[in-house]
Amino acid sequence: MSEVVNASMQGEIAVVTVDSPPVNTLSRDVRAGLKECFTSLRGRPEVKAVVLACAGKTFLSGGDMREFETGVQEPGYHEVLRLIEDSPVPVVAALYGTVMGGGLETAIACHYRVAQEGTKLGLPEITLGIIPGAGGTQRMPRLIGLEPALDMMLSGKPLTVADAQKVGLVDAAADGDVTAAAIAYARELVAAGKGPRRTRERAVAGGEKAGEVIAARRAQLGKTFRNRNSPNVLLDAVQAAVDKPFDEGIAYERSLSSQVERAVEGRAFRHLFFSERELRRIPGLPADVKARKVAKVGIVGAGTMGGGISMCFANAGIPVTIVDTAQANLDRGLATIRKNYERSVSRGSLKPEQLEQRMALITPTLDYAALADADLIVEAVFENMALKQEIFAKLDAVARPGAILGTNTSTLDIDEIAAVTKRPQDVIGLHFFSPANVMQLLEIVQCAKTAPDVVMTALDIAKTIRKVGVVAKVCYGFIGNRMMDPYGREAERCVLEGATPADVDGALEDFGMAMGILAVYDMAGIDIGHLTRVARAHLLPKDPTFYRPTALLTERGWLGQKTGRGYYRYDGADRKRTLDPEAIAMFAEEAKRLGVPQRKPSKQEIQERCLYAMINEGARILEEGIAVRASDIDIVYASGYGFPRYRGGPMFYADTVGLKVIYDNILEFQKVLDPQYWQPSPLLEKLARAGSSFAQWQAERKV
Repeated sequence: MSEVVNASMQGEIAVVTVDSPPVNTLSRDVRAGLKECFTSLRGRPEVKAVVLACAGKTFLSGGDMREFETGVQEPGYHEVLRLIEDSPVPVVAALYGTVMGGGLETAIACHYRVAQEGTKLGLPEITLGIIPGAGGTQRMPRLIGLEPALDMMLSGKPLTVADAQKVGLVDAAADGDVTAAAIAYARELVAAGKGPRRTRERAVAGGEKAGEVIAARRAQLGKTFRNRNSPNVLLDAVQAAVDKPFDEGIAYERSLSSQVERAVEGRAFRHLFFSERELRRIPGLPADVKARKVAKVGIVGAGTMGGGISMCFANAGIPVTIVDTAQANLDRGLATIRKNYERSVSRGSLKPEQLEQRMALITPTLDYAALADADLIVEAVFENMALKQEIFAKLDAVARPGAILGTNTSTLDIDEIAAVTKRPQDVIGLHFFSPANVMQLLEIVQCAKTAPDVVMTALDIAKTIRKVGVVAKVCYGFIGNRMMDPYGREAERCVLEGATPADVDGALEDFGMAMGILAVYDMAGIDIGHLTRVARAHLLPKDPTFYRPTALLTERGWLGQKTGRGYYRYDGADRKRTLDPEAIAMFAEEAKRLGVPQRKPSKQEIQERCLYAMINEGARILEEGIAVRASDIDIVYASGYGFPRYRGGPMFYADTVGLKVIYDNILEFQKVLDPQYWQPSPLLEKLARAGSSFAQWQAERKV
């Protein structure tokens, strides 16, 4: 008998149990164990029905992602699922936990399904750039009908048990022990003389309208899945479920699945999937280091960021004390927090009682002494070094020994901030992204003297508040904002050369960015970046064209959405962005004054200049050791900056383009544009000349 799968008898019911911690992945060993058990049970007269159950925290959670790279070992998924479906006696799946992907495909190869309340059931493959490849595209439409199956597979969102029952995915729900409930259900089937109910033998409900339905779904893909191919491939596979006999459909699905797995899109999603699992491996961090306990949190600043950060901790059930200098600021901040929660209630994602529970965890105060018992204090005030140093000196005086002092600075030198304290080992950067209660990314900035257990605590905090924590070292802008500087520089230079803001943003959004950079400036506030550059003027190029459009808008008081105009106008109730002829004329006039030749950069040129400048800076960040891995940079951009996940992040994307191509383009830009901005990083040049990649460089360094 297998070490991870065993069979036992409960009277006339055979119970096949998978126990493969931590999450019962459909690994090669699990598949082999299932094959062994179902083969051994076949033909035994005492077995009247089979229950497929699991031990541990969840039913089969999905396929083994590692096999995308190594290849699937025998027995394959299709062989095992066919063996289950071919059982001569009813097979009942006992579902609980998170039943996703290959786990759900296994469940629908069973004849009946009993699910514990709270179970989530889904086919999320589309979110990974692939399609259900273990029969999901063929069985699911047969089981629940064409349109419900398309809804599941194109959204990737899981169903609740109640919703799964409505569409016929689940036959019965259980409040308690689902295995016991499934055994009882199996006994009822036997008593009623019901035999196997094979999904593959069903017709697709709604299949007569498949051509019309699938054509309509395909027409929508450009809006919801811009530049992606896997959704089209998914529709092709589902069409086969209607048009072809089951076995032919399965063969077609396998062919299509193999195609998307090998494509850049699928590889990009898998790259990000595995990269997230590497984030906690930090060189120099002892393997046995223990995180500090964080039971109470303090926040300094009740503004947009401070309020959003407070919500992150309250959402995790952690008490928060917010300090500000004025009662009006506290009142306004608490009102904004409540409004955000009320919005969640109106959407149905939060219950009214949960709103009050979370608000009760947030305590406003004007007194820094109230932070004396906090385990972690996060400063979230305006980006000004003197102000932040003043605050950290106060925190150093009131915080208990061992308390962690974090700063939400997005650009400033945190070593300078830490230097005003007597505890630099307890200081760390915790750069949340706005809105903090929504955005996934948390840049964790390790200072020169930050203690290892503080870094580990920050990583644990990120997990607790459901953020993706990426460790960086200290430099201006850390990873994300430092790479945004050259990206934005080229966008603004294109505007001076004669491109409209819509030309620039349209090119970047066509590439796949969630929002063009100029629209981002308008949303964040034009003055934010400008004032940061003014503070660093002594360090910036002596170039009158450098970020000049943003400076012009700030001088005019056109600060973006908050003033109704910036790079765009925001008129009317919907505040929809429209081109501003006056702003465009202003940029052209300034270009003439500065002697910038007027032309219209193409979409391709805009994309290459912005993205290659960003990638080149990313290479410098790797050279300097600011980022641990190239893949960490990819996670930062995919999680915090709207970089399209189907492109895998900027460094992965660079590898797909080819570093030699990018290097050669940079040399060409050096000739025809300002050469001071187009100096290839030594690392990029080295890898390009060697025909190597960032992935190879990372693998060789074994980080």
